[in-house]
Formats: sequence, structure tokens, C-alpha cells
Amino acid sequence: MTYPKYHPFESEALAVSHGNEIYWELSGNPDGKPALYLHGGPGSSLLSGRYRQHFNPDRYRLVGIDQRGCGRSSPLAIDNLDQLYLNTTQALIEDIEAVRKHLGIDKWLIAGSSWGTTLALAYAQAHPDRVSEMALIAVTTTSRSEVNWITEGVGSLFPEAWEQFDISSCRQVGESNVAAYARRLASGSLEDRLQAARDWNQWESIHISLDPNWAPIKSRFDEKAGLAFATLVTHYWANDGFLRNGREILNRMEKIEHIPAVLICGRRDFSGPAITAWRLHKAWPASKLLIMETEGHGGPLSEHELCNALDAFAAARTDGV
Repeated sequence: MTYPKYHPFESEALAVSHGNEIYWELSGNPDGKPALYLHGGPGSSLLSGRYRQHFNPDRYRLVGIDQRGCGRSSPLAIDNLDQLYLNTTQALIEDIEAVRKHLGIDKWLIAGSSWGTTLALAYAQAHPDRVSEMALIAVTTTSRSEVNWITEGVGSLFPEAWEQFDISSCRQVGESNVAAYARRLASGSLEDRLQAARDWNQWESIHISLDPNWAPIKSRFDEKAGLAFATLVTHYWANDGFLRNGREILNRMEKIEHIPAVLICGRRDFSGPAITAWRLHKAWPASKLLIMETEGHGGPLSEHELCNALDAFAAARTDGV
């Protein structure tokens, strides 16, 4: 079950650090339970608006943001490559905090999908006193082992496609394919960057295709959107999500172990294997793990359980809304 379509009642671009403006939108009930949704990628956006349908519009004051450098936030990363090094997980956390303070929210529920779950976890570990609950679907932590699996290990299932993906990376001696794509997408001619984006996005469509609910993401066929996505995702993945040197999520679970959470993943998720959610759950006493046996990286059953979790968190609210 998802809710019928509804639209934001307020939106704005908030000025943050280094000349960036973060697009945010408010939907649902202005007096409802505060919640934040974090989209995937890195480098996707809120543009479809479908995320809103998981939240009861009568119960939630729902915040959505387009993360730094993508969507309706500005400047786009691909138009400001000299500043790409400033686009980090820590910067995104600061942006989220800026939006929270701007909206006068004390604590909020954090929900996210795919990369959005990594960002949600990193934010919660940085600001546990600002998070009331968490609801995460297609769970990832963007660890080096997860990135290596998607860019190397899954190749054992698709050897023909992976060989082409690897060759097309034009990697140098000692360079990983994700680092090679990140280098090409952050420099060089526009023609070479566009070709690198096409090659990267083709692999993205291959490794997720084992998901029984998979369908091509139409925006990736748009050259600008495809370039923006590939540039940001390789930038983050080549840098281990900017989550090393004491920032690794699984090593900091004591900071959020008290926060109620629901973790939802698909047994057939070859892009974000269930072991990631399972390891988080084992280290998170206040969490509940739901594994959808017939689904991959999201899907209708996973979305149904996400709605159920969000409804339950809203029902537990004690101030009458």
C-alpha cells in the first residue's frame, strides 16, 4: 500500500557553504510528525516525487531535499567540477543540519533508500540527539567491500558485460575501475565525460537487472541527468563514501543503538546484499530487520513494509497529531 499522490505546500533553496543552495520541500501536514527523506545515488534527486506516497499526508510534516550538486540544488556538480572535492558526506550532513535548523525542527524521523540509507546512518551517528526513528529500505553503508562487490564482484554473474565495463573504464596500472571512471568524469573533454557516463550507467542497469521488479530508470537516458548521476556516484564510491578513518558506519553503531529503526532489504538484492542490513541489525538492539524473500533493490513488498513502519511510528506519536 502507498498513499495517493500529493504535492509540496512549500519549497525553497537554502544557501549553505561554498556557494551552494540546497533545494528543500515540505509536504503533508504542517503540524504533523517531522520526517526527512533522503534520496539515493549519490546523484539522484526527488524529481519524481514518488517518495511522498510512503508517508501518510495527514500524519507527517515531510521534508525532502535534493542533495548537494544534484536535482534542483545548485550549482550542479557537473557545472562546478573545480568544487567537486567539497562535495562529501560530511558536507551533506552539514546541509541537512542547515535545513533542520532553518525549518525549526528539533527531532525528526529519517527515512532513506539505497545511498540515502548510508547518508541517513551517517547523519544519525553525527547527530543522534536529532533523530527520533529511522526507516531504511535497500540498505547500504557504502563500505569499500560493498563498492568492490558492485564494481568487481558482481562481474562474476555478468562476465561479458563486466569485461566491457572494465575495458571502457580506461583504467591505468594499479587503478580500480571506479577510480578510473571517477577521474574521467571529473576531467577531460565533455565528449569523453559523456561516454564515460554512458558506460557507467550501462553497467548500473546490468547489475541491478536481476531484481525481479527492475525497470530502466528513464532519467539515465537523459545525457545531463546521466552525467550528473555518474559523476557523483563515482566520486563518492572512489572515496569509500568519505566514511573511512574512524567514520565507518558499522564501527560507530553505539551512537545510534538506542534509536528505533526498521531495516528493509530484498533477499535477491545483488546491488545491496542483505548481509549489510543483517550486520547493522546485529549491532543495533533497537532495530527490526525485514527481508523480502522475492525482491531485489526495493519493490512493492518492500515499499508496503516501509509504509507500515512509517504508519506505526506516526501512530506512536504522543502529542495527538
